[in-house]
Amino acid sequence: MSRIGKKPVIVPDGVTVTIADGEITVKGPKGELKQTFRPEVALSYDADAKHIVCDQVAQTRVGNAMHGLYRALVQNMIVGVTQGYVKKLEIFGTGYLMALAGDVLQVRAGFANEIHKKIPAGLKVTCPDQQHCTIEGCDKQLVGQFAAEVRAIRKAEPYLGKGLKYEGEVIRRKENKAAGKK
Repeated sequence: MSRIGKKPVIVPDGVTVTIADGEITVKGPKGELKQTFRPEVALSYDADAKHIVCDQVAQTRVGNAMHGLYRALVQNMIVGVTQGYVKKLEIFGTGYLMALAGDVLQVRAGFANEIHKKIPAGLKVTCPDQQHCTIEGCDKQLVGQFAAEVRAIRKAEPYLGKGLKYEGEVIRRKENKAAGKK
């Protein structure tokens, strides 16, 4: 039995929750999210106490695994529609830059051509300057996935630190080959 799954999810004011036909819908000030859940797990919403409880239907190995997972997914949905999620990227290198053109993120990262990434629906992407990019949205998985795809265009390398990285990420630097010869 999951310790995380036992905890109820508190629903703040201004958020509406609907559970029907194996699907939970959460609406809030930042948007609306839907999630289907497996039959090994039962979700129930108590409108008076303002909390959601995740229960295990079957005491099986899959049921144990899904119990904490779906409680965490529901918690992420509640946080997403109230506060939202933000990932910040920065690019470093001579001639490297990021820019927006409509619903496309353009990245120049030392390749012969610009890389164009289409921004998924539900995300707000801003570039305050050419070296920084902010990805915002209410779906934690979508924000993280798009940020990871953009970062994968050219991850920061350990010798000069050139490339894309998350803001605040520490790139472990290596010495070059000539550093050993003295």
